[in-house]
Amino acid sequence: MRREMFAVESYAAVRRFVFVEGHSRREAARVFGLSRDTVAKMCRYSAPPGYIRTRPAERPKLGPLTPVIEAILEADRSAPVKQRHTAKRIFERLHDEHGYGGGYTVVKDYVRRQRARGRETFVPLAHPPGHAQVDFGEAVAVIGGVRQKLHFFCMDLPQSDACFVKAYPRETTEAFLDGHVSSFAFFGGVAQSILYDNLKIAVAKICGDGKRERTRAFTELVSHYLFEDRFGRPGKGNDKGKVEGLVKFSRLNFMTPIPAAASYEALNVMLAERCRGRQSERAGRHAATIGERLVADLAALRPLPAVALEPCEKRCGRVSSTALVRYRSNDYSVPAAYGFQDVLVKGFVDEVVILCDGAQIARMVTCCSTAGTNYRLDCRSRLRR
Repeated sequence: MRREMFAVESYAAVRRFVFVEGHSRREAARVFGLSRDTVAKMCRYSAPPGYIRTRPAERPKLGPLTPVIEAILEADRSAPVKQRHTAKRIFERLHDEHGYGGGYTVVKDYVRRQRARGRETFVPLAHPPGHAQVDFGEAVAVIGGVRQKLHFFCMDLPQSDACFVKAYPRETTEAFLDGHVSSFAFFGGVAQSILYDNLKIAVAKICGDGKRERTRAFTELVSHYLFEDRFGRPGKGNDKGKVEGLVKFSRLNFMTPIPAAASYEALNVMLAERCRGRQSERAGRHAATIGERLVADLAALRPLPAVALEPCEKRCGRVSSTALVRYRSNDYSVPAAYGFQDVLVKGFVDEVVILCDGAQIARMVTCCSTAGTNYRLDCRSRLRR
């Protein structure tokens, strides 16, 4: 998994270097130490389309000296800014003091990556146009006559206070991805940056030095839409106070009294209308309406990609002897001809799609049961060979 994450993060870094920072593909090939064909492939796809390197690139000459580089960078933290090592100076020290016989580009790339990982991110006091904050909230609703707890995705544009809210049965990876895809479509563009708390859907691990390991699904989302991801301090909700306020506002204004709808789709149509209706209101001490201030946000958004990201969680699986595939404590049926085959399961908010060798072999309604026992769906009429 770490090897796969490295490949996906490389795609995100190269695509951002080319599409956001405006560098040429030739320059990307030089800076990242890649062939121009590889850079071209990274520009075509937001994630590795097939082959993934089975192990990190070997650095036989630099590898033994990486602890030396890390020690230099650590010592630089307490040195005056103007007296900190450049990559060239580190290369010279490795050559002169440790007999390093490799090239400068390898050293420069390693130093750049190490510095990027250690860079501190600060939450600005002002809110420039085109930036967003995201969070989830909880509420109660009556869906199809059944009273139940729901989770709602919130995206807030702090500069204008414009918002997007969408409800889901559970706070899952696919709901997180679908919320982003839906909100970008709602606003007609992609935020330049999005601020989050350290939710497990996006952050696999917070290291002791404050660095974060992103999940694969979140890294693919960032690579596809090319926004900058930012995170608040653990336990400090005030870092993203705008969206925290939106969660409370939505619960008190959009979902009080307890809403009733025939389905989640119908409820979300109502929530989208409430979000649009709010644009005619004024927030805080602003004289202009939210809609009037939204104009600046919309002008600063990045254009949508040609194709939207598939908002699904992807897991590898294997068909059992009884033609079942296990996904989230539930068993999904596939044609018996695929017994014992390796498959890819795509879990969407409302359906599960199963593929074998790239071909779809089953598509079924998502089962929301969380029981530990096997649960075989009655709905198997939409199976496809």
